[in-house]
Amino acid sequence: MKEIAFRKMHGLGNCFILIDGTRRAAQLLGLDLTALARNLCDRNFGIGADGLILAKPCEHADFEMQIINEDGSIAQMCGNGVRCFTRFVRELGLTERAELSIQTLAGLIRTRALGPDMIEVDMGEPQLDSPDVLPHWRGATAKVDASGLTFSFVSMGNPHAITFVENFDFDWRACGRAVENSDRFPNKTNVEFARVISTSEVQVKVWERGCGETMACGTGACAVTVAGVLEGLIDRREVKVVLPGGALQVEWGADNHLMMTGPAVNICEGRYWF
Repeated sequence: MKEIAFRKMHGLGNCFILIDGTRRAAQLLGLDLTALARNLCDRNFGIGADGLILAKPCEHADFEMQIINEDGSIAQMCGNGVRCFTRFVRELGLTERAELSIQTLAGLIRTRALGPDMIEVDMGEPQLDSPDVLPHWRGATAKVDASGLTFSFVSMGNPHAITFVENFDFDWRACGRAVENSDRFPNKTNVEFARVISTSEVQVKVWERGCGETMACGTGACAVTVAGVLEGLIDRREVKVVLPGGALQVEWGADNHLMMTGPAVNICEGRYWF
C-alpha cells in the first residue's frame, strides 16, 4: 500500500485536494493521475473535492500548477484553485515570496498574497475569439440550447458560456449540462447564469465543465464581468461577483487584464492510502 500527503482547501466553497509534486515527485512517478484524481475526489469513497491540484517545479516560472477535474478531465486554469495553490506553496515553505508566477495550461498567471488568506490574481486578458468555440460561433452570441436563452462566449484560458437572466426560477442545472455538452464546444464549456443586481454587483450560478454545479468559479466570475461590460450591464471597475460560496472582487483594467481578489481557506490535511 502507498500513501501520499495532501491538503484540502477551498476558495468560496470550490474545493480542491493539493499535493506537493516538487518534493514528492518520486511518489507520483508512474501513477495514473486521472485515476488518482477520480479516486481522491470521490465524495463517497475518497476525500471529496471538485479537483486535484499538483504543485510542480518549473524552469521559467516559480511553479507549475496542474489541475485535474473530479471526472479525470484536464482543466486549463482555475481562478479559485490558483488562489489556493498560492497559499499552499507558501505555507509549505516552498517559497517565501508574496508575488508568484505560476505556469498553467492557460499561460503564465501572476498572484500576490495580500494577507494570510486573501489572494489577488492577475487573470490576464479575456479572449473573445477562442478556438474552444467552433469557428462560425466565435466572437458572437447565440442560442445554444432549447431553453431560448442567449449566451455570450468568453475564454479566460478556459471556455465560458454566459447568459444574463432575471431570476433563477428555472432548471438552470439541466440547461447548464446541455450547454456544457453542446456541439458548439469541441472541448465542452463552463456555463454561468448571471443576474445583474446593480452596475457594480452581479449574482452568478455556476455549472463547471467536468464538475457540474459548484459553489464558485474564479475564471467564470471574470468571464461574467467581461460579458456584462460588453453588454453594457455592469461597470469595468470593482465589480462584486456574488457566488453561492461567497463574493469575489473583479476589475477589468485599462491594460485589458482582469484582476480577481478572493480568499483561499484551509480545510484539513492528512495522508491518502492507495
